[in-house]
This record gives sequence, C-alpha cells and structure tokens, in this order.
Amino acid sequence: MRPDILTVDCSTHAALERMELDLQDLDAARLVLQGDSIIDWHKLDLDTYEKIDRYLALHMLDSRDPLDRERLRFLFNEAVNYLEENHKLAFPHDLRNPSDVRDVFLAASNTTGFRRTQILACAILKLMHVINHMEAADLKFQTSVSEAHLIELAERRIVELADSMRQQGFPLLAFYGSRKTRSSVITKLLVKTESHATTIFDKLRFRIITENSAQILPAVVWLTRHVFPFNYVIPGQSHNNLRSFLDMLSDNPQAHHLLPGLQFPMPDSEPLLQEPNPFSGASYQMINFIVDFPVRIDSFLEDRDPVQHLLLGRVVYVMVEFQILDAATAEANEKGENAHALYKARQRHIVAKRLRRGGLERARPRDRKAVDAAWRAGAGPRDGFEE
Repeated sequence: MRPDILTVDCSTHAALERMELDLQDLDAARLVLQGDSIIDWHKLDLDTYEKIDRYLALHMLDSRDPLDRERLRFLFNEAVNYLEENHKLAFPHDLRNPSDVRDVFLAASNTTGFRRTQILACAILKLMHVINHMEAADLKFQTSVSEAHLIELAERRIVELADSMRQQGFPLLAFYGSRKTRSSVITKLLVKTESHATTIFDKLRFRIITENSAQILPAVVWLTRHVFPFNYVIPGQSHNNLRSFLDMLSDNPQAHHLLPGLQFPMPDSEPLLQEPNPFSGASYQMINFIVDFPVRIDSFLEDRDPVQHLLLGRVVYVMVEFQILDAATAEANEKGENAHALYKARQRHIVAKRLRRGGLERARPRDRKAVDAAWRAGAGPRDGFEE
C-alpha cells in the first residue's frame, strides 16, 4: 500500500444508527452535491450556540479564544460597514451592536414573525464569508509557507478525521487520500484549454467508498458536520452522475418531514450533474466536489504584529477534492472502458495530439502530414489511440 493512502475498515453501523438528519444537514448536503453558492441562501438553521460553535470549529475558529472572538468581531464590522456604505442599509440596534457575534447566526436562523432582521443577518453573514475568504488569500500570499506544506497539513488533519469516522463505526469500505504527482499535474495542464496551475483543483484528493448507495447521503452529512465547512464548497465544481439528491432522500424517509423547510423547494425531477471529463468511460459514475479546506498556520505567524491577526486571521485555505461512491459503483468503474489504464491512455493521446499538431487541425493536410511524420520519427511505442 502506498504511504499516502489510508484505508478505513468499518464493521458496524453504529454511527448510522445514531445519526439523525436535521434541516441544516439537508441544506448543506444539497449545496455540496449540486455545487451551489452559499451567497444564494436566504436562511440558516443554526439555532443554538452549541451548533454555531461546532460550525465555527470547522473554520478552525474557537469562540472561547479571545483572538478568534476579536477576529469574528472584526469580520462582522467589516461586513456591516460595507452594507451601510454601499447599499445604504440600516440595521436594528441589537443586530448592529450584538454583545456576541454568534447572535447574528441565531438571527439568521429565526424565520418566525417579521423577517427583516433575519434577512439582514443573512446579508451580514454572506459578507463575512466573502471577506474572510478574501483576507485568507492575502494571508496565504504574505506568509512564507509552501503550498506543499499546506497540503501536508490539510492531509494530516483529514486523515485524523477519517480515523475518527472509523472509530464512530461509520459503515465505510475505504477512505483514502492521494496527491497528484508532478507529471500528472503537467499532463492535466496540457489537456486543459486554460493552461494555468490555479485551475488544478485536485492536487490533494480523498475517495470515500460506502457499502451501498443508501449510505452516500449520510456520508456527505458526516463530512459537513465534522470535516469541512459547507459554505466553502467551490460553486460550480460539483459533479454527480451517480445519484441525485432527490433519489438519496428516498433512502432516508426519516428526513421527509424536513423537506418543506429546505432553502429551495424540491423539484419533481432532478437532472444529474455530468462531469465534463472526456477521458472517463461513458459509464463511469461518481460524486465529486472541491472544498477550500481551512488550515491554521499559527506556527508561521509567531513574530507577526497582533494587529495583523485581527486583520487577516490565522487560517488559510487549501483546495481538496472529495470523491464519494458506493462499493458496486467502485467495482464497475474499474472494468472495461472505465479502467484507469485506458483513462490515462486517452489523456496521453490528447496531450500528444496537442503537442504534435497544436492548431494545425485547421491547416492544410500536407502540413499536418509533415508534423505527424516528424512526431512518429521520435515517438516510442504506440498507446493504442494513435490515428
């Protein structure tokens, strides 16, 4: 087994038996599976300090830590100032000057009665989300820590959480991680039209295999509760050609009474989100999404001015891909046209074609023939996809 792989073998269903889904779980899972944006939400369902503290902990923030409380207050003030200056909004006194910033989360979750305060609280939280992410990017740029080390820190934490998932008895066949090799990154850049390293989302990725498809939704919920903050799932980067959210709900009848309270009404039918990957076989199925995973970097900030802690925080983000599928699908994905060797061969074929011809597909046939002949003269064994 490769050293970057952790396999978790679970023999009981204790975690599933204890798990009760709530409205926040379903909204978060739906956002993850459909690749939506938290900016489009109009309410929260975090109605106790305990729930809010667990949510903040996913952001690597501790409401008991004075520096983290100051950071939250700073983000709150920045958000309110923006809304007052740019949108001329006026806030009720209790919302403009809360004794505890967590009260804004409570207000955003209270949909009873007159909803103006609730809607304004949501607007504040959306701005806090955006500003925090923007300033974390500044912190990452200003700090002398390599991307490789940040990936290592993220990987270490996720592996620890995977082990916790095992100890709780969640019915998984595997939870393993891997890093993209340098040659794989180069290949991916060559096959992409937009050849920028910033578009490589899956330098660190984790695959989770459940015993059956009915366990996929609980697995997603567990991840949003314990591993990453759902609001930092990257919009538009979720792909799901395995099972729709609507189909998953049919396996969890205990959650049906929650459906009227979802952010948005459930449709009668729901299309799958096909992954635009031309190298996968036509029958390859998987759920995958990209998360900006929070990493604390306190050890790199020991000499920093305390004011900088307030302005930029102590957390940066690392993009991590999560893949989820059930055991039967995982087995089918390794057969026939879906085999990994054929996937890599299709990639090599496209890379060779772009390097060989470039834009000459639109050129004269004699020019294309000359280029092909020169390429073949120095080429190694064929990969089975040559023209």
